[in-house]
Amino acid sequence: MAKGIQIAVGAIAIAFLLGWYASDNLGEDSFVYYQTLNEFRANGDAGDNARVHGYVATGSIERDVQSQRVRFVVQQEPPHTGGTPDGGLSVIYASLETPDLFKDGAEVVVEGRLTARNGAFEATNVLAKCPSKFEAAEAAGEVPPGAAR
Repeated sequence: MAKGIQIAVGAIAIAFLLGWYASDNLGEDSFVYYQTLNEFRANGDAGDNARVHGYVATGSIERDVQSQRVRFVVQQEPPHTGGTPDGGLSVIYASLETPDLFKDGAEVVVEGRLTARNGAFEATNVLAKCPSKFEAAEAAGEVPPGAAR
């Protein structure tokens, strides 16, 4: 077989495999980083690994130094906009080392799984979002330094 035909057949095979891989793995749901609390409640099953987004309910953080755990509740809407912890997700994080930004009302993504034995979400990782100084200033009607109107 001629060298040019071999290269063409190889290129076609590679293009076919890349196309097949892309169509199989790059669907609509393949890039979902996390689920909202409502989506998790609708789709999450006990034992399944998940990432759940929400806000730390005000007054829900309990640090148990003896058992090296932090308990808190994640709610769907931010507390500062009137969100309530009703229907919140009880989270147990097996570490006392939480992110610096972890506090009441913080926007968080918890990674872990829902347990059947106590109905709590056992988190293996807690990620807290950095609040934007621009969002806070705009909400208060102020103009942040260096921002144009």
